[in-house]
Amino acid sequence: MTVTCAPITPLDLLCATGLSYFGEPALPYVPGVQGVGVTPDGERVWFPTSAGMAPGDGSLAEVCAVPSADLVRVPDGCDDVVAASLGLSAVAAWLALTWRARLERGERVVVLGAGGAVGQVALRAARLLGAGDVVGVSRAPRPGCIALEPVSTLAGRLREVVGAADVVIDPVFGEPALAALQVLAPGGRLVNLGGSASDSATLSSAVLRSRAVSVLGYSNNAVSREQRAAALGAVFGHAARGELAVDHYVVGLDDVGAAWEGTRDGRAVVRVTEVP
Repeated sequence: MTVTCAPITPLDLLCATGLSYFGEPALPYVPGVQGVGVTPDGERVWFPTSAGMAPGDGSLAEVCAVPSADLVRVPDGCDDVVAASLGLSAVAAWLALTWRARLERGERVVVLGAGGAVGQVALRAARLLGAGDVVGVSRAPRPGCIALEPVSTLAGRLREVVGAADVVIDPVFGEPALAALQVLAPGGRLVNLGGSASDSATLSSAVLRSRAVSVLGYSNNAVSREQRAAALGAVFGHAARGELAVDHYVVGLDDVGAAWEGTRDGRAVVRVTEVP
């Protein structure tokens, strides 16, 4: 297919540098674990690749070979760049809420790392899914978010804002997760999607047992092709209606180097080719 655009994501950086648990990729290879393009019959689609995780080239190229079963149609009204900026980050946020946390209408949600792509989607998706109070925790000021603070201070601030949380979406782990665990309601669920703050945290047995809370893991690698397609269908539908988006900016192939270094805020989306 012809690739129109591809995002640069943290997974791309991990794979390319050999720091992911997949190890160093076999060289040479083209990075890019996902993208948006046009099939030979003219259909606009989102697609995944195995670049950096298994043999094969990725999406940062003018053309890319992808099994047809992996393609997900991008609906009218959802721009290619918007679809690319959402992609697998949106899948993670959506399924963390619906599949792992089993969010119910009216439940209270805390989103850690709310400034990142996963966090931004989780904030908006929780509201679209009918959550009650939704509050984010972010290093940078954002609407609907409180500032990241030490554990004791952050836990107290969360109690002031949300009281007790039924669901915590956690892409960061470490101290922010410990603070959020302290405000989980009985039967509450914390879903961990990453460890950008720390790969470890010392959990209190008393906290876990006294309120029968659950700590659940999430990885896109554990998701079936059908689950991923259904999640993307929902996400792209909301995006087409202007209900879901993440901060992003567009660069050309000539500017991939600067975008790769992450010198700007928001997700970098590389415009690979223009298709009439």
